[in-house]
Amino acid sequence: MAAVIPFETQSDLSEGEQLGKRIAELNAYLNVAQAEFLELLREFDSQRYWEDLGFTSCAHWLNFKCGIGFNAARERLRMAHALVELPKIRAGFTEGTLSFSKVRAMTRVATPDNEDLLLNIAHHGTASHVERFVSHYRRIEKLQEPGFAQDLHEQREVDYYYDGDGCLVIKARLPAEQGELVVKALERAMEQEDFSSKEDTQEREPVAARRADALCEIAETYLNHPENAGSTADRYQVVVHVKADSVPSGYDATRSAGHLENGPHVSAETSERIACDCSLTTIEEDQFGEPLNIGRRSRTIPPPMRRALIARDGGCRFPGCTSHRFCDGHHIEHWCNGGETRLDNLVLLCRHHHRLVHEGGFDCRQSESGEIYFVDQRQRRIEEYERPHPVSIEESLAWMYRRFEKYRLNSDACAAKWDAGTYIDWDHAMFVAFSQRAHCQRPLHADRGHPKELG
Repeated sequence: MAAVIPFETQSDLSEGEQLGKRIAELNAYLNVAQAEFLELLREFDSQRYWEDLGFTSCAHWLNFKCGIGFNAARERLRMAHALVELPKIRAGFTEGTLSFSKVRAMTRVATPDNEDLLLNIAHHGTASHVERFVSHYRRIEKLQEPGFAQDLHEQREVDYYYDGDGCLVIKARLPAEQGELVVKALERAMEQEDFSSKEDTQEREPVAARRADALCEIAETYLNHPENAGSTADRYQVVVHVKADSVPSGYDATRSAGHLENGPHVSAETSERIACDCSLTTIEEDQFGEPLNIGRRSRTIPPPMRRALIARDGGCRFPGCTSHRFCDGHHIEHWCNGGETRLDNLVLLCRHHHRLVHEGGFDCRQSESGEIYFVDQRQRRIEEYERPHPVSIEESLAWMYRRFEKYRLNSDACAAKWDAGTYIDWDHAMFVAFSQRAHCQRPLHADRGHPKELG
């Protein structure tokens, strides 16, 4: 096993100080490794090598192959491409004098014109200083845009998702005038609830809980309006999974816990309440939890069988794909070749991978045991999971120190150069930044705690 290059040590330092220096030095090496990672990633994405591997984007490849979440993957791709136009920031990152956090923040606003100013703040300040500078810069930049109001209108959105405990979480971003309209409606609904309440002595619920009730009241009022009212029969679909060999005589499916379509599980009591005015669809499963065939044989997949297919696969089955919407049912043995529209001959594929299987040289196959797998353009099986080769921490550190030994990093590589207590005059900093942007160079003085190096 290779020996690890020792950290710098000083006998006059306490144990805590020595440990802190080791952490800071290791962090400098990690920053250099991140810089090379982004450089390789940029090349990989620019050449679109991920396309040859069957992925829809480089972010999907990073998610599958490197275990990086989509948000973090997209952020790294953004940084990798932004650094191409920023040679000074890229050099500092590569040499280990700029941290990953500082580079991530700077690349959001950096241009060749303001690189020097950003580097001054990055070298002499902390990551928090850089992030606050970028935040101020972006806010002022948006306010100066001529179409700022129109952009706010176009960026309005309401998003929702089901939390882990089954509750619906709603997130909204609205322009000020629309937001005020929603707030007024919530307040009016809350006033109506207070007015109608007869239990004045009862302890009042928290305001946030009352807003939740008010929101439901607004929704009910809208749905009950004569122009919007309709049958509630199709508002919910309760999907109850039952085993084909274990349904007792007189079994009532609505008394079993089910789940809302594309939603969370609900209790048996909730299922019973919703089913009072709903249509029901039951998907029977065998003892292994495999949905049984539904409907007749046909080339087109009938709706009941499609629901069973969705219940089994949940989304695209192609390795590494996370898409669960807009998926097609694919015949593993094609209809033209004698394949039947049976559940065990079907698989869900997103539009991208469906095209690859038919026209891109990839293929979906099934083993004698019924296992579904995929092969690439060279007819090699695509493994869904690959075990990484185990490497000890000693081996990893030794490789990193050898690889980046030429930079001779130490624990002060990324340390802020300002004295303790120094703060930034943000108004003056923004004035200088936008003066440079307008090609009106003006020195930034060292007053109000500024370091002279900012000039």
